[in-house]
Amino acid sequence: MAKILVAEDEEAVRSLVARVLSINDHDVKAVADGSAALEALSLDQYDLLLTDIVMPNVDGIALALKASAEYPGLRILMMTGYSDQKRRAHNLDVLIHDVLLKPFSIDELAKAVEQTLNAE
Repeated sequence: MAKILVAEDEEAVRSLVARVLSINDHDVKAVADGSAALEALSLDQYDLLLTDIVMPNVDGIALALKASAEYPGLRILMMTGYSDQKRRAHNLDVLIHDVLLKPFSIDELAKAVEQTLNAE
């Protein structure tokens, strides 16, 4: 079981992702934007940050940069519905494990999370 922080501004996606990860026996906290994610990271320790790229306030790229600098052991997996944002995120290959393209299936989500958690 891993402790996972989900940052996603779309309520339906955030709820679905949190539910799927909880069903897979992970301890999940879900927040609506990057600012809330940074606050959650300052209050607790997480194994994985799963973040959308395009969000209000602090976007996923800025969140990944700040989180990886402040919490070097944190694994980061990103998700986006915009293919151009995926290319933008891959400039961060050293900091993030992968980018999951929306829409994704429940199986794709679970597999991406497990691969990220088990990556060396």
